[in-house]
Amino acid sequence: MADKQLDVAIIGGGMVGASLAALLPEHLNIMVLESFPMPKANSETPVYQPSYDGRSTALSESSHLILQQAGVWQTLTEHVQPILDVHVSDRGHWGSVLMQHETQGLEALGYVVENAWLGRSLLHVLQQRSNIEFCCPATVNAVTPVAGAAELQVQQGDHSFTVAAKLAVIADGARSKICQSLGIHTETCDYGHMGIVCNVSTSNPHQGIAYERFTDSGPMALLPLLTINPAEYRSALVWTLPTEQGEALMAMDDSAFLAQLQQRFGLRQGFFTHVGQRHAYPLMLSTATEQARQNIAVLGNAAHSLHPVAGQGFNLALRDVQALCQHLERGEQQGFTLGELKVLQGYVDAQRSDQQLTTAFSDVLPSLFARKDNWLRAGRSLGLLGLELLPQAKTAFVRFATGLRDK
Repeated sequence: MADKQLDVAIIGGGMVGASLAALLPEHLNIMVLESFPMPKANSETPVYQPSYDGRSTALSESSHLILQQAGVWQTLTEHVQPILDVHVSDRGHWGSVLMQHETQGLEALGYVVENAWLGRSLLHVLQQRSNIEFCCPATVNAVTPVAGAAELQVQQGDHSFTVAAKLAVIADGARSKICQSLGIHTETCDYGHMGIVCNVSTSNPHQGIAYERFTDSGPMALLPLLTINPAEYRSALVWTLPTEQGEALMAMDDSAFLAQLQQRFGLRQGFFTHVGQRHAYPLMLSTATEQARQNIAVLGNAAHSLHPVAGQGFNLALRDVQALCQHLERGEQQGFTLGELKVLQGYVDAQRSDQQLTTAFSDVLPSLFARKDNWLRAGRSLGLLGLELLPQAKTAFVRFATGLRDK
């Protein structure tokens, strides 16, 4: 017998795992297991603590709606920066397109939030719920299928114990050791590129505009951030480029880095005046070969990790979370036990199209714009011009990017 019996055990208390815990119904007995310590519970509203060096996430409109359903948006809303317009361009070529929230009938095309604030807001919601137990910091050493459950071997400090969960959700990130131990393989494509992420200041206010700039060495995105100091206009930069070039940029001092950024991005935001702490990571496309087994589901980067070109990774993961919760609820109503393979496989089948389309979009787009063939350059420019001139095509693209294509 296991030391503890649960309905749901969530391995990984990051943004995806925490979002799942927030969306699951309150009659379920849930444990969140995380290797990092969690802040202590606070019954009051958490305090917003902005950081110039913090990382941020772009939330689509569909993610806004999901976080609203989870009860998180009310805490987030005052400290997110709406993306009002998105400008897409191909560096050195004449094609470009401007997507505006007003013409699409939306309050915003998306929102940018600092990760630390999103995590704190999720945690605040979870800590108000008596059905959710945190086991942090702790390590899950093994997950073993047993009759009607998945059994977790947990190590917490000097104490080890077992947990039997009707459903174990693996959300511990890319290259998940738990998935590997279960023989759930991951298909990986190394792009040979790296992503550089940092916050920058510009001489001109961003006015809520996000920029997606395609260059011959890789795409770069500049996302508007909430203004903290009225005299400082912050934006979040995501710059992808070949690994060797990226390493050279990371080795530069701030002034040299900003000079290279200015040369590649141009003057659409005026001059780059300051850069915060830079983070770099290798770019890979990874997809788990299985996302469901009896009493086991795989979510987040453990299920699929995408190129950051269009900021779709976390937004796709949130749609997965919502879909899984819907299938679990429907399964309970139909008399299925929690973690029943038929229910979990139904979720996987229902999300397959969304996952495949979003993955293909994120995978093909950077290579398409990196090609130097003259005919392809002309085709890209015509494609961007077509989006600009054809309202229906632009609306279809916006609804895909915002995750609202089925709404």
